[in-house]
Amino acid sequence: MRVGIIGIGMTAFRPSTPESSWKELMFEGAARAYADAGVDPRTDVDSFITCSEDYYEGFGIFDEFVPDQLGAVLRPTCTVTGDGLQGLANAFMQIQTGLMDVAVVEAHSKASDILTLDGVIEHALDPIWNKPLGMHPFVIAGLEADAYLRATRTSTKALAAVVSKNRRNGLRNPLAAYGANVDEDQVTRSEERFAPLRTLDVSRPADGCIVLVVASERAARKFHADPVWIRGIGWASDSPSLETRDWVEATYARMAAEMAYRLAKIRRAATAIDFAEIDDRFSYKELQHLEAIGLARKGDAGKCIRKGEYGPEGRLPVNVSGGSIGCGNVFEATGLHRAAEVALQLRGDAGSRQLDGVKVGVAQAWRFVPSATGAVAVLGVGQ
Repeated sequence: MRVGIIGIGMTAFRPSTPESSWKELMFEGAARAYADAGVDPRTDVDSFITCSEDYYEGFGIFDEFVPDQLGAVLRPTCTVTGDGLQGLANAFMQIQTGLMDVAVVEAHSKASDILTLDGVIEHALDPIWNKPLGMHPFVIAGLEADAYLRATRTSTKALAAVVSKNRRNGLRNPLAAYGANVDEDQVTRSEERFAPLRTLDVSRPADGCIVLVVASERAARKFHADPVWIRGIGWASDSPSLETRDWVEATYARMAAEMAYRLAKIRRAATAIDFAEIDDRFSYKELQHLEAIGLARKGDAGKCIRKGEYGPEGRLPVNVSGGSIGCGNVFEATGLHRAAEVALQLRGDAGSRQLDGVKVGVAQAWRFVPSATGAVAVLGVGQ
């Protein structure tokens, strides 16, 4: 059974949204998605999925607070405690069972409301071996970046090229919070924070919400003339322990991609994929993830970015949306944002950032420091 995305709703991403509560952000995203899909949530939707982490929300059992603003009162509702792309996988599986025809996936960030954001992230560290060290959790990203750069012989200039590309791409995206005309010299001159990472290598938090309406082929044809099909989706986790994981390759991304490509019947991703939306919440992650999911050979992604191959006019456009560096880190909503941007491109609805002639795109997400969990989705149009 084929499953397609028939509705996309996104709010603008902003560093702070004091004028809106998280419920109002969710309502706006949902209203946009329902209007796009032409569905009434009270009669046409069979299942509602929200992706959230209770620590980010400030209270437990978050799905109890979800139904009102999604139009899901007295309807099947559940929480995926993970990234939005994992929520999309959940909706995909629900529809594949044949028990559901239409599902809604929601993910959001209201990071500006969190008074102790670094403390929430730090709380995920191992309480016996890691947390007592008293280090900032982003030190882990710095250590991994250093291991990746050394093993692949990638220059820090490649990281600066990622930042410059994605911040400039953000200028073409009216929803982006951090679009700016940043050059590579500005990146390398910014303050060193978590060596070798500098201030501009780290994506900044943003508020925002994404809602996708997902449907079976039968329902998709009923509600939408041109659905974007989920051709394959996968998810995986590497070791949760810092002491036993692979610090060079993003193993979770490789395993998730293998699963997604198998379902999509893709044997060679480098020739089958037209463009990609990749998790770039630290600059090195874009390069590491591209290599892990088979869109670049090990050690080549840094060379390709410096040649301009991942720019909007390049051989393989990557993060034309601006990614997290250009749009902002929306935490558990990151993967759903990647999928939404891929779907908009495939529908030809990406506006000033639209690519020409794209038929197949990949969305990839990671669950952020200190996890080693990720997901990959292959989306396409046509048969």
